[in-house]
Amino acid sequence: MSFMGECMVELRTDEYSATSLHQSFAGDVYNSAVYLKRCFDDVFVGFVTVTGDDTFSHRMRKGFESESLDTSMVFTHPTRATGLYLIDTDDDGERSFTYWRSESAAKTIVSFLNVDVLNSLTSNDMFMFSGISIAIIPPDERVPFFNFIKALKNKGVKLVFDPNYRARLWTSLADAKANFEQALSLSDIALVGVEDMGELFGLASSDDVMELCQSHSVDEVVIKNGPSSVLTSLNGKYEEHVITPVSKVVDTTSAGDAFNGVYLGGRLQNLPISHCVSMAAKAAGTVIQHRGAIIPKGVVEATLEGVHKSTLASDLTT
Repeated sequence: MSFMGECMVELRTDEYSATSLHQSFAGDVYNSAVYLKRCFDDVFVGFVTVTGDDTFSHRMRKGFESESLDTSMVFTHPTRATGLYLIDTDDDGERSFTYWRSESAAKTIVSFLNVDVLNSLTSNDMFMFSGISIAIIPPDERVPFFNFIKALKNKGVKLVFDPNYRARLWTSLADAKANFEQALSLSDIALVGVEDMGELFGLASSDDVMELCQSHSVDEVVIKNGPSSVLTSLNGKYEEHVITPVSKVVDTTSAGDAFNGVYLGGRLQNLPISHCVSMAAKAAGTVIQHRGAIIPKGVVEATLEGVHKSTLASDLTT
């Protein structure tokens, strides 16, 4: 499976010192790729992006390798650098961001999506991109980007879309809507948050979001409504999954990304939808009890071992 998007330098205030910063690397689809690979080590996971030739970019590439991600489609821009953001969290774990990404190397990705990239993906592959993946692409390059996505679909590659909406990245609401609807119309799997779709389309419920996705003929839809519930549809079969909320929320950064990665990992293993949602929700709940987008290795993996065993036992008795 391949993920296309931007990875950035993440800075956050050190929990022990307000004058010190902790540095790491993160980005929505990158986070999903990391959590998928950590939890399903036997799954091939590649990352498609562009970095610079600066010090941070070199460290970032080493980070990709340390997470066992395939980097054959990580390209280098000779003059641009990687983007950067600062994250702040309030007492409830909600986050706010300050970005420095106007000249990010990842924005030039379309110029690298050539025939070699297209030929590297086959009908057995999945390819994930997000609303942010689209938003950072210059408007005049989005037509060739969607042509590339259509070419993947024509080859039988299963397309996965996360409508991750960030208003500041778009010139207008209408522009964002048009691009998101085009992405949905091409997608085989949509991993959707009610909050994002409410802000963008004015939709108030999971049912409203489901109706929008199905109007674009998305085969598999997963709708995340915060800690409330998850609504899924696969080939027209609806299921509502109750989620147990986490009482201790430290940092909500990357909760949805972790959910996406673990859910897709389970689906790649042909696990039932309910099993995948259970594991994905537990992964998200674990991540938000730690600071930063990418939490220490082994934490989510250990949590999921117990979930996997208990869910399998439940499946066998029902």
